[in-house]
Amino acid sequence: MSSPDSRSSTETIQRKEGTPISRAMRPLNNLVERFIPSALVFSILLTFVVVILALILTDTAPGDLVLHWGDGLAGLLDFITQMALILLFGHMLANTGPVRRGLAFLGGVPRTELAAYVFVFLVAALASLITWGLGLVVGALLAREVAYQGDQRGLKLHFPMLVASGFAGFVVWHMGYSASGPLTAATPDSFLAESLGGETVPISQTVFSGWNMIAAVVTILVVGLSLYLIAPRKGDKITQLTVDIRQQADDGQEEVVTPADRLDASRIVTLLLGLMLVVYLVLHFAQGGTLTLDTVNWSFLALILLLVRNPFELIALTKNAAANVGEILLQFPLYAGILGLMVGSGLIQVFSDAFVSISNPTTFGLLAFLSAGLVNFFVPSGGGQFAVQGPIMLSAGAELGVAPEITIMAVAYGDQWTNMIQPFWAIPLLAIAGLKMRDILGYTTIVLLASGVVFGATLLIVSL
Repeated sequence: MSSPDSRSSTETIQRKEGTPISRAMRPLNNLVERFIPSALVFSILLTFVVVILALILTDTAPGDLVLHWGDGLAGLLDFITQMALILLFGHMLANTGPVRRGLAFLGGVPRTELAAYVFVFLVAALASLITWGLGLVVGALLAREVAYQGDQRGLKLHFPMLVASGFAGFVVWHMGYSASGPLTAATPDSFLAESLGGETVPISQTVFSGWNMIAAVVTILVVGLSLYLIAPRKGDKITQLTVDIRQQADDGQEEVVTPADRLDASRIVTLLLGLMLVVYLVLHFAQGGTLTLDTVNWSFLALILLLVRNPFELIALTKNAAANVGEILLQFPLYAGILGLMVGSGLIQVFSDAFVSISNPTTFGLLAFLSAGLVNFFVPSGGGQFAVQGPIMLSAGAELGVAPEITIMAVAYGDQWTNMIQPFWAIPLLAIAGLKMRDILGYTTIVLLASGVVFGATLLIVSL
C-alpha cells in the first residue's frame, strides 16, 4: 500500500507532466465531460435560448414565436435531404474496397503519438478543402484506423483527441472547393445577386484569391501546432481504442443461382450507371454548370458506382451507412426551427446590426466575421446562414465601401469558425466514431481560439 507521501509525489509529477497548454486543458476537459449534454439535448436547449432572446430583444409575441418555429421546422427539407445524402454517400465511398485500403495504408503512417494527432488533422483538412462531406467522414474513419493500428504497435493514443483532430480539419472547409457561400456569390441569379447589384463575384476573387489560400495554409499550420501542444502527454488521462471498432463493410455477396442473381452479381450494371453519371457531370460543367451540393452528391455516387464490384456490394454499403443518418434526420429540423425563429422574429437582424453599427471600412471584415461566428451558433448551415445573413452583410459592406469578396469570406470564415464548438456538424463524425460532443469539445475549443486569430488577422490585413 502506498504512503500518503508517495501518492502526493505521484500527483505532483502528473501535474507537472505535459506542456503548459496540455496541463491547462485538464480542468476544461473535466468540466466539459461533466456538464455538456448530448447534441440532441443541446439543440433542444438552444431552441429555448433563442425563444428567450427573441422575447427580450424583439417585440414578437410568444404565439408568433411558436408559429415561426413550427413553420421553420420544414424550411430546410431540401437541404436536409442533401445533407443526409452527402453523409450517406460519403460513408459509402469511404467504405468501398479501394478507399478502405487507402485508409488502412494512411493509418500506418504515424509512428509516434504526437505525430498521429497532427497527421489525422492534416488529412482531414485537405479532404475538407476538397469537399466538406468527405472531410468529415474521412476524419472519423482515419481516426479509428490510426487508433487501432497505433494500439497494435504499442502507441498510447487518446482516441477522443484523435477524433477531435479529425473534426478540426473541418475548420477550413469554407476556404475550399465546396465553399457554399462563395459558390453562391459566383452563381448568376442567386439569392445574393440583388445584394451584389445583379453581378457575380468570381471564385478567383474569393476562394482562389491569393490571400485566402495563404490564410488556409497558415490556419492549417497554426491549428496543427496547437493540436501538437495540447495533445495528451505522459501523466495525462488516456482513453485508448482497445478493440477494433472499425466498421468492416459487409460486401453483401450472395450465392449466384438464378439469372436474377447473376444480374445482382454483375459489375456491368453499376459500372454503366456510374459512367452515365460521369458523362452527366462532364456535360454539366462543360455547359457552364456550377459546383453545388447536388453535384457533390452525384460525384460521390458516381465514384461509388465505379468502385463497387456489383449491386450486392452497393446494397450492403447502403445498409451499413444508413445507420449513421438517423440522428441528422432528427436534429436538422430542430435547427431549421431555430432558423425560423431567428428570421421570423428579426433576431438575426438585431445581431447583425449590432456589429455593423460599430464598424468602419477597416474593421468591418473583422466584425462581420465575429457576427457570422455568433449567428452560426444558431444557424449552423453554411448555405442557410448565407441566405439569412449574406444580403444583410453585403448591403452594409457596400454602404461602407468594403469590397464584396471581403464580406463574403468574412461570413464564410465565421461560419466555419464556430463549428468547432457547435455540435451540429459533429453529429455524423461522432456517430461514426461512437463518441459524444463532450468527449472532444475541450480540444476543439482550442482549435476555435487558434483559428480565430488567423481569420481575424487575415480580414484586418486585407481591409487595410
